[in-house]
Amino acid sequence: MADQDVHHLLVYEYVDDMLERRGPHREAHLANIRGERDAGRVVMAGALGDPPSGGAMVFKGVAPEHIEAFVQADPYVVAGLVTSWRVKRWNLV
Repeated sequence: MADQDVHHLLVYEYVDDMLERRGPHREAHLANIRGERDAGRVVMAGALGDPPSGGAMVFKGVAPEHIEAFVQADPYVVAGLVTSWRVKRWNLV
């Protein structure tokens, strides 16, 4: 179990044609994020760029293993829409 004050940043890089390919997976992807937010584990989330080239989520109070499990179950990852991802501890000031 992680310290409740610890934050981690999850960053995704998307396929080039993300806008064309995300449709069938988008609602399930967003529902997973909403579930984490409603449980108090995701503080912020959103797409990066216009058009989106990636995404970022801020997790609070969870271990990196929880985030890795989230990633492995994410419909965008399962569908091959995420080309790479990384988790970094975020030391807020």
